[in-house]
Amino acid sequence: MHYLDNASTTRVTRSAANAALDAMLNRFGNPSSVHSLGIEAEGIISRARKELADALGCKPQEIYFTSGGTEADNLAVIQGAELQKRKGRHIITTSIEHPAVINAMKYLASNGFEVTFLSPEKDGTVSLEAFEQSVRRDTVLVSMMLCNNETGAFQPVAEAVRLFREKNPDGLFHTDAVQAFMKQRFDVRSLGVDLLSVSSHKIHGPKGAGALYVRGGVKMKPLLHGGNQESGLRSGTEAVPAIAGFGEAVREARADLQNNMEKIDRLRGRLIAGLARLPKVELIAVGSAIITLAVPKYPTEVIIRLLESRNIFVSGGSACSRGKSSHVLEAMKVQPNLIKSSVRVSLSWHNTDEDIDALLLALEEIA
Repeated sequence: MHYLDNASTTRVTRSAANAALDAMLNRFGNPSSVHSLGIEAEGIISRARKELADALGCKPQEIYFTSGGTEADNLAVIQGAELQKRKGRHIITTSIEHPAVINAMKYLASNGFEVTFLSPEKDGTVSLEAFEQSVRRDTVLVSMMLCNNETGAFQPVAEAVRLFREKNPDGLFHTDAVQAFMKQRFDVRSLGVDLLSVSSHKIHGPKGAGALYVRGGVKMKPLLHGGNQESGLRSGTEAVPAIAGFGEAVREARADLQNNMEKIDRLRGRLIAGLARLPKVELIAVGSAIITLAVPKYPTEVIIRLLESRNIFVSGGSACSRGKSSHVLEAMKVQPNLIKSSVRVSLSWHNTDEDIDALLLALEEIA
């Protein structure tokens, strides 16, 4: 099998799976319980929290576990806006965000907030000049993703934060870092953000766990109310097995981050060099671990099925927008015929040269 859809989800590593299994079979107590099994479970969460904090360059008490990136994004965007609404009701985001942010913004717009959606340049990045011009005195929240989930384009988040602070030092800045986490080096201090979302299943951890970084001093209100878990910000018994696997996946990836990054760079170079020899395949966008291409001869779904018949797995853009035209490529003003024939190839450090070569051979045969 040649799995090249890692921006959708990743195969869980054996070590992360074992950590989750151990939590299910042996350390299954409720982490809120005061007996030894509960204390063991709470210890698993604490260790995972520290792994994430070390990876992001923050304090463990600034990490809050969620069910995934979508919940983390919604918590940041909706509750961040609610927290700031007495200071203003203007919000800035981009038109290429993940649906978790786009739809949260639409919800806020239907509830009295004014949302500015910034369009990208042709390379998929947002202009800092356009961003600066959109910032107003009443802009209380910005959400700009760090790495786009369809093109892999990195946004100038750190620079945008600095521009935002010059006009609105008390405003909140959120970034969805789900596709960047453990694929590029960054930390919350150098970015300067107040809120940052990550997800387990994008880095070879189990599904069902994500996290939100909340800068110390930012007093967020919960979306869920109940037993006051996660310091009152996210009630509900924690998914200890998923969190255990998440922590282990972070530990593994962080231990070999430089080699992983170099491997992805090499695999991307091999793919691009091979695509240059296929004149009937159009290269649309190249990111750090994501390459978007088109085979104009066929619609997207046919290309996916033809590749699947050769045991190669890719996707047609965001897996969370199945069956819909790519709002990201449309915002980049990519030609409609290419959008209808586009597929996304997304790499992991677990991919091999054989995966790339199999894809290139298949594209040559079907193009």
